[in-house]
Amino acid sequence: MLTLVDGNPANNFLKRAGAFNPDGALNGARRITIAGHYAYILCNRGLVVLNIENPLTPRVESEIGAPDLLDPRGLAIQFRYGFVVDRQGLKVLDVTSLAHPRLIPGASVALEDARNIYVARTYAYVAGGKQGLVIVDVERPEHPKLGQVFNAGGEINDTRDVKLGMTNASAFAYLADGTNGLRIVQLFAPNDTPNYLGFSPRPTPKLIATYHTKGPALAVSKGSDRDRAADEDGNQIAVFNRRGSRPFNRQEAERLYMRNGQLYTVTKDPPGPATK
Repeated sequence: MLTLVDGNPANNFLKRAGAFNPDGALNGARRITIAGHYAYILCNRGLVVLNIENPLTPRVESEIGAPDLLDPRGLAIQFRYGFVVDRQGLKVLDVTSLAHPRLIPGASVALEDARNIYVARTYAYVAGGKQGLVIVDVERPEHPKLGQVFNAGGEINDTRDVKLGMTNASAFAYLADGTNGLRIVQLFAPNDTPNYLGFSPRPTPKLIATYHTKGPALAVSKGSDRDRAADEDGNQIAVFNRRGSRPFNRQEAERLYMRNGQLYTVTKDPPGPATK
């Protein structure tokens, strides 16, 4: 499991163990996101969910296709929600059941040219193609709303991918801006964001660097986790630097929102004296 992060380039070799594409279900596969022991694959049919508990014998669990999803291009999963971008914009999925995600009616933001998405805390960062970097407020996932569109005065206009990273107390978005190359956008920093120490500061984007690539910049890889690396089930696989907490695994996360096998929600008590 540590082959690609142990700092030794001599052992960074993988070998093909098998192939899986029953009846062409995964034709045109272009993105994959792993959540627990499920693979969410975007392809010509839309979103196909595979059970990969046994990686050598995967099986199709469910699908979401047209008209709900039209040519989906990017997907991110956070807690019990999935955020997908397609030709119509950003749409939100309920993934309480990872095997059977469902589209949440009305939970969408129309976008002209969404290409990919990265979710960090209460914001979704969309590689918005000709629009640049689109920041969507997803603090209430079932009611997303457009936060801001940033294109540095028109300079950022071919955005294909976005990833986030932090250095000290500052956050940065790394953009694959197509024909323009790699862009680095400062999202917040101590010198220009008064609440930078908050849980989810409002981004104040600023273009700070550009690197012109030899060809169009199409994708950006995610950086390594600083403290603890964990797999998609929350199992720790390495400690890189300081000791720290790890992400919840699925069972731990479900304790926050499931009770007796059902989704747990809190409703306000009716007016009147308190009762036991």
